[in-house]
Amino acid sequence: MRLMFRPPPWLLALASRYMPFADAVSHDLPLGRLLRLSLFQAAIGITLALLVGTLNRVMIVELGVPAWWVALSVALPLVFAPLRALIGYRSDTHPSALGLRRLPYLWVGTLLMFGGLAIMPFALLALAEPREGYLWTGRIGAALAFLLVGAGIQMTQTSGLALASDIAQEDKRPRVVALLYAMQLMGMVVGSACLGWLLHDFTPLRMIQVVQTSAVVVVVLCLFSFWKQEARGARRGRRESDGFAKNWSRLMAIPRMRRFLWTVGLGTSAFSMQDVLLEPFGGEILRLDVGLTSSLTALSAGGSLLAFLLSARMLSKGLDACRLAAIGALLGLPAFACVIFSAPLDSSLLFRFGSALIGFAGGLFSVGMLITAMEMPDKEMTGMVLGAWGAVQATAAGVSMALGGVLRDAITSLASTGWLGEPLNSPATGYSFVFHLEIYFLFVVLIALGPLVRRRQSKSSATQPMGLAELPG
Repeated sequence: MRLMFRPPPWLLALASRYMPFADAVSHDLPLGRLLRLSLFQAAIGITLALLVGTLNRVMIVELGVPAWWVALSVALPLVFAPLRALIGYRSDTHPSALGLRRLPYLWVGTLLMFGGLAIMPFALLALAEPREGYLWTGRIGAALAFLLVGAGIQMTQTSGLALASDIAQEDKRPRVVALLYAMQLMGMVVGSACLGWLLHDFTPLRMIQVVQTSAVVVVVLCLFSFWKQEARGARRGRRESDGFAKNWSRLMAIPRMRRFLWTVGLGTSAFSMQDVLLEPFGGEILRLDVGLTSSLTALSAGGSLLAFLLSARMLSKGLDACRLAAIGALLGLPAFACVIFSAPLDSSLLFRFGSALIGFAGGLFSVGMLITAMEMPDKEMTGMVLGAWGAVQATAAGVSMALGGVLRDAITSLASTGWLGEPLNSPATGYSFVFHLEIYFLFVVLIALGPLVRRRQSKSSATQPMGLAELPG
């Protein structure tokens, strides 16, 4: 007779309380399958840590590439962000002869990510040792690699989240998506830590080896994640020619939707403009090595994950989601101030604290805006609202990162030529200008959030618990 261990009720309650994703599993989606599915988010987190956290500093400081070009290259992966809603809609209605809706988009997205990372080392080698007359060839190659990776990230993430929603039970979907979001943050933290350790003794050859290894790791994780996850359904026919346009018009008719999207865009810009500048700032101004600056992405992602945890507790106590976003915007003010003052004080500790606080504040703002999107009155449009939220957020992040690099180069050039006066003739002036601009953006965000704040709590928000598992990705 086989003996089976049945945990007591108090142990199950304890696990459900301190392991928020324990109740995300179901009979059709056991824990092993769910964790395997979440690996594609870990792969995306590793890729983002490589692009935003490591390569930008290496290209600016070690390879001497202008910051504006690096900012544009890092922002290129977000060119496809406005298409996320369209990608989700097309995967919903994909006329597959084999009865597969999500898997074709997942395969293509994975191949694009692998292809971009595969050719990236050769572009970096061309940037490190440019032949006469071939400098722009290397830069164009690097931009193409970033573009391929970006297209792959947007397609894989959108289709993967839709696949997770298909597999999970309706009452488990928010918990499953929350686990996927947390896995992306964990991928960024672990990926940044590993990249910092591997690049402690930096050489161009070492950098190429790390990027090539990352490409293999990413494609293996994605293939293992998607293997036999989607069941074949009935063959689908042709999709409606104007279905997406109808849904989009209906979305824009929701009250205050335009203000909400503008607020998301402004807030994301305020927290993203420094993404390609923090590590070069630490390397150029505070003289930190590649390993230490690569750990900044882990600090920022760790701050976001901590905000994810604390916001769940605050929301469960009835805090309005827009007020939570406002708290994030307010905390962003001292966070950027810490980064600014770390240069004259020559304090790497203050710089790291400011970087972690920026991630924490940005996490609070993002979670607040996500919950606001879920609470829009038209429940049938929740998926479209979240798609629009993701498209606006990613687009604003890309534009603001590119703008931050351009402004840094422009202000630094003016300062070095004496146009701004002798006191501002410093390499830190361009960085400081961008950080100050983000502070001004945060004040605008606080003004825009005002009309979105509910004057009284709704009955559902006051009585229903809002834990970490309920947060969307």
